[in-house]
Amino acid sequence: MSIKDVVLAALFAALLGVLGMMPPIPLGFIPVPITLQTLGVILAGCFLGKRVGTISMLLFIGLVAIGLPLLSGGRGGMAPLLGPSVGYILSWPIAAFFIGYFTEKAWKNLTLWKVIAINFIFGVVLVGIIGAVVMALMTNTSIVAGLISGAVFIPGDTIKAIVAAIILLQIKSVSPIQQKVLRPIEQ
Repeated sequence: MSIKDVVLAALFAALLGVLGMMPPIPLGFIPVPITLQTLGVILAGCFLGKRVGTISMLLFIGLVAIGLPLLSGGRGGMAPLLGPSVGYILSWPIAAFFIGYFTEKAWKNLTLWKVIAINFIFGVVLVGIIGAVVMALMTNTSIVAGLISGAVFIPGDTIKAIVAAIILLQIKSVSPIQQKVLRPIEQ
């Protein structure tokens, strides 16, 4: 892993922390608030790629675990990682990996709609399913009830997926993925 990759992973972990400074929107019927941090997860995957995007999310979770108040509402430590939000949080590296993987695969023919589709499938649907199922298990409710209540995140997360796609296409030329594509094959 290059120094540039380490810096970018740290930068996106910090971006996720900054997005956590935006106040969460608590919902009365579900113990997980609406936050802006999913935008950072999606951006990490589609901008950094599968490897560095995943590492940035793992770094972020590690920083939260040691107590830094980086989650929305100033939460940090092990409590959020043992509560109803844990499925959403732990799905972030998985989402970043798959978003990065499929973005890298489509890079040479990348269009807005392809990026939106990738971001939606893995940044909205995958995160939503993992998060809702784990939340249901943590709160002793049925998985169906968890999935139904977790559907409240779909509209906002869809907007985040679209915004991330638009941002990516604007800054595509400076993405580490672009550097990989332009780099001659070394064997």
